[in-house]
Amino acid sequence: MNAVGIPADWPAPANVVAGTTLRSGGVSQGEFAALNLAAHVGDDPVSVKENRRRFQINCALPKEPVWLRQVHGTRVVLGDSALTQPEADAIVVREAGVVCAILTADCLPVVLTTEDGSEVAAAHAGWRGLCAGILEETVAAFRLPPEQILVWLGPAISKPAFEVGAEVREQFVNKGEAAADFFSENDRGRWQADLYGLATLRLEDCGVTRVFGGGCCTYTEQDRFFSYRRDSRCGRMATYIFRSDGL
Repeated sequence: MNAVGIPADWPAPANVVAGTTLRSGGVSQGEFAALNLAAHVGDDPVSVKENRRRFQINCALPKEPVWLRQVHGTRVVLGDSALTQPEADAIVVREAGVVCAILTADCLPVVLTTEDGSEVAAAHAGWRGLCAGILEETVAAFRLPPEQILVWLGPAISKPAFEVGAEVREQFVNKGEAAADFFSENDRGRWQADLYGLATLRLEDCGVTRVFGGGCCTYTEQDRFFSYRRDSRCGRMATYIFRSDGL
């Protein structure tokens, strides 16, 4: 861990660098304190620019990330050094030095790499995108087969903190009955949903079995992470990945 982030804890190839930022280490004030990296949440643009500069320096990024315009959908783009702010919820990169980044504050950020480090990707998997198939679409965008892909699940809201209605559970179960195992009914007649478990299930169903991470909770770990469900108006962390070979 450094001042602004935590590295991904997974057996990725040596040329693959990935991690997630913390909320500390920036200059934003109030509800955005301190390292808010999102330009769309109402924070001071000057502060966001400085936070992004610190992010790039402290996490040793080779360049500014490709920031996606995330819409809770299933579109995946192929990234290169010329790509700027595409509307998509996942990005796959085969070029060294191009940084994929996902902004979250409860939704599940997912990074992926092939075991040879030739392809990397980042995906934004809130419950809507996860249910609709964003992870399956991301895996399908790789040239190598799913059996050669590794995944790290970044910080997201945990099951005890993520209450949803019966309609959310129904959407997942309609896509596969095994999803029911990742919902528990609470004493209010609603459901606690396990994003980490649902994501792992979806990945395993499309052939990806080496899945790591998943031990954090953005909602309860207030000192470390932003949480939209906890605070409504808040900043965003970045989960990033890039190939460092040739740099």
